[in-house]
Amino acid sequence: MSTTIWNLDPTHSELTFKVKHLMISNVKGSFTKFNAKIEGDDFETSKITATVDATSVFTNNADRDGHLKSADFFEVETYPELKFESTGITKTDDGEYTLIGNLTIKGITKSVELEVEFGGFMKDPYGNEKAGFSFEGKINRKDFGLNWNAALETGGVLVSDEVKIAAEVQFVKA
Repeated sequence: MSTTIWNLDPTHSELTFKVKHLMISNVKGSFTKFNAKIEGDDFETSKITATVDATSVFTNNADRDGHLKSADFFEVETYPELKFESTGITKTDDGEYTLIGNLTIKGITKSVELEVEFGGFMKDPYGNEKAGFSFEGKINRKDFGLNWNAALETGGVLVSDEVKIAAEVQFVKA
């Protein structure tokens, strides 16, 4: 028996992040190019992998995007991809899961925990079986060598260490 494969539907998926700026408001951004796959017949025992094109970081500000691509942050020339590979999935409630996996940014791999909401299954108008998920979590950017910052004269820092990540993703059954 072959394993069920679910491939990301990029036209119905988004990957976003937000980080506190000046410690008073959030700056939001996204990655416009990423891919993911679920391999398994039951989501609770499936292997989930994702790759993110670091050069696709977008914050609606070209100067900031350029800075994020530089050695101060993602260093895209050397590390063009961010990677995720699941290590475990636990059902926490009806349609809710905790997804644990290894996230690699700038060659540094750390375990992360994401809260996942399963939206359900649906057939699209073309007969493709789809599955939808929302997920969110947070990481400390310094754990991954994203250390750049600037002190503020009033105390505090320009950019917080905590980065909130979220995604709305649809998968299509292969």
